Amino acid sequence: MTDQAHDAANAADHAAESAVEDRRKRLRFRSWHRGMREMDLLIGSFADAHVGGFDTPMLDRYEALLELSDPDLYNWMSGREPVPTEHDNDIMKLLVAFRYTPRQGS
Repeated sequence: MTDQAHDAANAADHAAESAVEDRRKRLRFRSWHRGMREMDLLIGSFADAHVGGFDTPMLDRYEALLELSDPDLYNWMSGREPVPTEHDNDIMKLLVAFRYTPRQGS
């Protein structure tokens, strides 16, 4: 590979990673600004703990869950209602298993 081709490949990799990181930031923001304070704390804390390690397909599934209503997500996360089959995926399993812990000083 020539130096120019190598530089172009590195620039493309950097741009792709930058786009994924920007998406993670947007999803964290959306997670902390849902509208229901309880869900802001639960989903926002979850996002802080997990979104940084999600690959693109996982980000897709997480973003799809963010489109759902707070009451539905809360009922599924708390075990009040079973998770519907169409939303029962790896991300939802992580959400159900997640335990919110208040930050010190909050």
